[in-house]
Amino acid sequence: MKDTFCVANFVRPHLLEVAGYVPGEQPQGGKFIKLNTNENPYPPSPKVLAAASDLGERLRKYPDPSATAFRRMAAQVLDVSSDQIVCGNGSDEILAMIVRLFLGPDDLAVWAKPTYLLYETLVRLQGARFQTFPYQSDWTLPNELFDSGAKLIFIANPNSPSGTCFDLPQLRSIIERATCPIVIDEAYADYAGQSAAKLVQEYPHLLVSRTLSKSYALAGLRFGYVVANEEIVAHLHTLRDSYNCDAISIALATAAVGDQDWLKDNVQRVIAERQILESRLAAMGMSVQPSQANFVWCQHPQHREREIYQELKNRQILVRFMDYGSPWIGLRITVGTPQQNQVLLGQLEQILKSYA
Repeated sequence: MKDTFCVANFVRPHLLEVAGYVPGEQPQGGKFIKLNTNENPYPPSPKVLAAASDLGERLRKYPDPSATAFRRMAAQVLDVSSDQIVCGNGSDEILAMIVRLFLGPDDLAVWAKPTYLLYETLVRLQGARFQTFPYQSDWTLPNELFDSGAKLIFIANPNSPSGTCFDLPQLRSIIERATCPIVIDEAYADYAGQSAAKLVQEYPHLLVSRTLSKSYALAGLRFGYVVANEEIVAHLHTLRDSYNCDAISIALATAAVGDQDWLKDNVQRVIAERQILESRLAAMGMSVQPSQANFVWCQHPQHREREIYQELKNRQILVRFMDYGSPWIGLRITVGTPQQNQVLLGQLEQILKSYA
């Protein structure tokens, strides 16, 4: 048997074709300035660090399976009911649960491109189908998105890699056009100063996904959640693992969301640096898309983005080169600290001058 056994003969056929999601580079050595995965450049709230020092008894016991303390705190912040929240091991797990809930083999999911690449991976893993429609030149949604007969729609708001964002009146119009469940992925929403979470009271087909990885500076914690109506929430609870969030992540996430003063201050610091970054990049001749996230999407007029990415990497600076096909080939640059941004801009200016 051991000489004739072939794993591929037993793997579900559609999974043999799935390449898997490729995260941004996570260097294990060297002193890189890391501006490629949209991490918050500052430490988390002191209340998170304080909560981390008092976890002894929590670790001995199983965690609260439904993360009650966090749900109550987040519900208070977002002005929704705690019964409208489900927590997960990062918003990636939340998105995976949503896909499993609504999509079966050959069911269709749709989204506008370019956007978060994980949507495609999750749909493929489920054995479902997907279709993408290009954003229009002004980053508004294509009409085809709503005429596709899909069973699930994804919209990242703010979007990555563009940093563009629909305001709440625009979102209302979008949600009302959808005839199936629609996910508003709000990974970067705190930088835009808005959330669609309260709209779940009005729209039973709306799900709003959120994460603590970005604005709360907790990418290493892996904690996310979704806001939806109680019926969807009940179904999602049946899908999640028994203890999908550990005691440490629940305690620290609760402390983080409970410190809204820290959040507001941190967001403002990042926005101030983002504006400087946008202005300086434009002054160097880069084409810059105004952003409402914690990153900037820019393109070189001579389409030398891949070269620039490699030159910066050679100088120990990581940004994200992204190739979604023409015309969406560019660099996504995470907003760093003032010192990190100055180093980036200085090195980038040297690189661009060498092309003159």
